[in-house]
Amino acid sequence: MHTEHRAHRCWLWALPVLAVLPGCGLLQRTPAPPSADTAVPAPPRDLDAIPDAVPRDEPRSRYGNPETYEVFGKRYKVMKSGKGHVERGLASWYGPGFHSERTSSGEPYDMYAMTAAHKTLPIPAYVRVTNLENGRSVVVRVNDRGPFVGERIIDLSYTAASKLDMLRAGTARVEIRVLDARSNTSSQSIALTPPTQLPTGTPTGTATGGRFLQVGSFGSSANASALVGRLTAAGISGASVREARVGDRLLYRVRVGPVVDAGQAARLTEQLRDAGVPDARLAPE
Repeated sequence: MHTEHRAHRCWLWALPVLAVLPGCGLLQRTPAPPSADTAVPAPPRDLDAIPDAVPRDEPRSRYGNPETYEVFGKRYKVMKSGKGHVERGLASWYGPGFHSERTSSGEPYDMYAMTAAHKTLPIPAYVRVTNLENGRSVVVRVNDRGPFVGERIIDLSYTAASKLDMLRAGTARVEIRVLDARSNTSSQSIALTPPTQLPTGTPTGTATGGRFLQVGSFGSSANASALVGRLTAAGISGASVREARVGDRLLYRVRVGPVVDAGQAARLTEQLRDAGVPDARLAPE
């Protein structure tokens, strides 16, 4: 997805978990397999059998590597090299609502591939992600930008999140280490630092210039409208449906907003997650 496209998940209360509409794709805390309406292929029998990404030398992508870019009034500086980069924070994941849509690299998002989004690593980059809560580890290829909320430092594919056993919770505390493509191992001279960011003034954005969180994408307008109704019933206002054409398919995207800054996006994303939608992200423009 484009460089602006990412946000992730604090309300002080939790909403009841919503039931899943047949054929709707609204995810509970234990996500169900994608429905036919999401136009997502059925998951492989054994997600754990999908191999990790294998680090290799690749040229920087023509897309997704601007010197700097801005989201919610905060400016991010893309690293010239990710060598030696290590970081700790929250990981999140994104799934059926974004399958086949364009990533920042220009590649279509494949929720079953071992990929990830990061705010400042060069695209592509290979990182080892370790779930600090259970010790599980995977290697993913960074080909997208995000997430842009709170302490979240990486946005994982559905399969990567499954292998780290974090689908149910939606997020997990992780450590990420950039891998050297030639040695297939992380650099030994590392320092635990946050991603480089350029300071900015007061976050910008108004109701007319705000962004939206995407919470679902459907081939059926009726199912999209049903999700809007359920979100509204759960106390989440501002849900709407927007038509979008992806290739030869007409999709109905459910969006919530507008949101004008990262703080509001974080609160709304947490509210959505408590309502059973764990992979809300900044919507494509």
